[in-house]
Amino acid sequence: MASRKKNIGNYFAFGDMSALLVLKNLPFVLFLGFLTVIYIANAHLAEKQIREIQTLRKDVKELKREYNSLKSEIMFKSRLAEIEEQVKGIGLIKKAGRVKRIKVDN
Repeated sequence: MASRKKNIGNYFAFGDMSALLVLKNLPFVLFLGFLTVIYIANAHLAEKQIREIQTLRKDVKELKREYNSLKSEIMFKSRLAEIEEQVKGIGLIKKAGRVKRIKVDN
């Protein structure tokens, strides 16, 4: 029985030593905890930025598609045949002959 009590006492003695060791190195343990918090925060910020970049890439693709469709529409509407078709409704026609210049002397 005495040896058993001695073994239990050794566990408590070791517990006191480890507690003393932790208290002695408490600033280092707190520093490690602080570094861990910074590491986790950095990982979260990086993931957030990656998600934001992905949404911005989707927006850029959508805007490029819209730009190309508007550009093709403008190119189509600025063709001479299309312009003639649009101004026919208000009575304008294309002259068949050469354009005459009006020269004004000051």
